[in-house]
Amino acid sequence: MTPVIALLGRPNVGKSTLFNRLTRSRDALVADFPGVTRDRLVGTGRLGERPFWVVDTGGLLGEDPELSGKVSAQALAAAREADAVVLVVDGRGGLTADDRTIANTLRGLGQPVWLAVNKAEHLDVELVRADFFELGLGQPWPISSAHGHGVAELLEAVFASFPEADQATGEEQADPRPVFAVVGRPNAGKSTLINRLLGEERLIESPLPGTTRDCVQVPVTIDGIDCVLLDTAGLRRRAQVHEPIEKFSVVKTLQAIDQAQVVILVLDGALGVSEQDAHIAGQALARGRGMVLAVNKSDTLDAAARLALRLEIQRRLPFVNFAPIEFISAKNGRGVKALTKAAFVVQHSAIARAPTSELTRLLETIVARNPPPMSAGRRAKLRYAHQGGHTPPTIVIHGTQVASLPPNYLRYLENSFREALGLIGTPVRIVTKQGENPYAGRANVLTPSQLERKHRARRRGRKLFGD
Repeated sequence: MTPVIALLGRPNVGKSTLFNRLTRSRDALVADFPGVTRDRLVGTGRLGERPFWVVDTGGLLGEDPELSGKVSAQALAAAREADAVVLVVDGRGGLTADDRTIANTLRGLGQPVWLAVNKAEHLDVELVRADFFELGLGQPWPISSAHGHGVAELLEAVFASFPEADQATGEEQADPRPVFAVVGRPNAGKSTLINRLLGEERLIESPLPGTTRDCVQVPVTIDGIDCVLLDTAGLRRRAQVHEPIEKFSVVKTLQAIDQAQVVILVLDGALGVSEQDAHIAGQALARGRGMVLAVNKSDTLDAAARLALRLEIQRRLPFVNFAPIEFISAKNGRGVKALTKAAFVVQHSAIARAPTSELTRLLETIVARNPPPMSAGRRAKLRYAHQGGHTPPTIVIHGTQVASLPPNYLRYLENSFREALGLIGTPVRIVTKQGENPYAGRANVLTPSQLERKHRARRRGRKLFGD
């Protein structure tokens, strides 16, 4: 799965600045006084073609004993669950007693730790390293979060200890078995559904929300096919998440979505569709995952209530209108067979491939039915298409002026290709490639049209004034 890096350190050493640098965002608040970050913040980063998660934490050993104790508990929970820990220290302020205490605590966790000496711009690198070698965490890495100096080198050192990624995709080699992530709000019935598929009480079930804290991988054979089910913690609204370990469960759930080919979003039929359901569906869509909507606890709903709930789903989740909707009861097994059948159909669609000749023919038909709109007096010309990847199916379209295609026309292309290829439950990504102008950068060379105009003018001159 995508590795997780946790940033730890005492207050005001630049963890949030480094977080913003790694995620290329401004999601973390930055100020010149300690205690700004009190809760954990999760973002995504990328080193070359390799993605990673990064977790910003509050400062350890703050001045307020009551508050700093809670903040420290969250930071240490993040360190325990992460794949790597980056301890950030202040190069200008030098080594402190708090740095020694934090380093001793991290060594006790048994996690791989890298030491980042921040604010090291304009400092003597050798003196900075000599000062912090005392912490016994290996080589100190002088960096500047504000200016980006040394950050890439630090990340390369961190990733050097991880398994090699697939150079073509930037991802780890996928499990050959179909992988389904079961996600949803707390107490929607995710573990009950997996136990139903297993035919045994493998996972703990409880009416209390938050029973599942980690992502649990469960091998299972369904209809003679070996699969992997990922049971995940329920995602609640941020304001309702308080315990440190539960906060990190959100990261584990997002990792499970990344790892899966198909996301089974379990909705609570008794409660309807919430904003959190829409948020989870949006996360799966942003990651290009196929999706099935499983409406659980529907055994108490009559036909009219089911129709009303289906209309509510279409209204609240219009951006995943391609996902099949299945009404189930995980408790008594009703509708589960149809759900698994739909999940396999979506999985086959997510990994589907099509030859270039077929995609180009479909492109011509789609464009003929609805040509692209004019832009600045010119119309884009879509010449040919080929497949650029799968999970989700990615279609690369080559042509001229394709960079000016509006979002609504790209959605038209996506929906048209999905329908024409018979894909079910999976998003389709459209990537446009602008054709290069062969005369670009050649100011002294006339284009064919310019050359023709020049010849015409020369011929007219000969007729008027003689040769």
